[in-house]
Amino acid sequence: MRRLVTHEVRLLASIARWVARRPHGIGGGRAFSYGRGQGAMMFGFGFVCVLESACMAVLLRNHPAVHRVVFMLDVYTLLLVVGMHAASVTRPHVLDDTGDEAVLRVRRAVHVDLRVPLASIASVRRELVTTHEKRDGRLDLAIGAQTTITLELSSPVRHFTFLGRPKDVTTIRFHADEPEALVREIRAARTPVQQLT
Repeated sequence: MRRLVTHEVRLLASIARWVARRPHGIGGGRAFSYGRGQGAMMFGFGFVCVLESACMAVLLRNHPAVHRVVFMLDVYTLLLVVGMHAASVTRPHVLDDTGDEAVLRVRRAVHVDLRVPLASIASVRRELVTTHEKRDGRLDLAIGAQTTITLELSSPVRHFTFLGRPKDVTTIRFHADEPEALVREIRAARTPVQQLT
């Protein structure tokens, strides 16, 4: 229950960040967006919420107490939909090779924030994948039912699921709006790290 409440609070806080144009957790790194691929879908969800609210207002017009409760639930649902998109916009992927440990933060809204050391990346490639079967050791972070980048790791990275279950992954597939640019930057950032190891 605590995880669910924390998750929803972060979604709602993301709306304020989006309005204020304050991205989360970039620091000295370079941000790479992924939210553009889901913009139309999230707009569609929002439209359906508004349409459903209007229909329920007509159906419940003779039951004002019930209508008020349903209306509040509809507003809250719409806020969560907006929050999901806002979280995707304000929490981009981050490539940070400025600190002691060079890392790539692979993110998806407030659900996933995985720190992958650049030294652990064996290979990175641009790869469009539209079907994602569950497999041990692989993490698929699809946006709009597709991923555009595949990371192969030389050593596993621990990921925690939404409910807090640990999962070691050696392959990560995720989406970026500009995958070629991100792949190029990861390869360039890995070169000095490889020379040090």
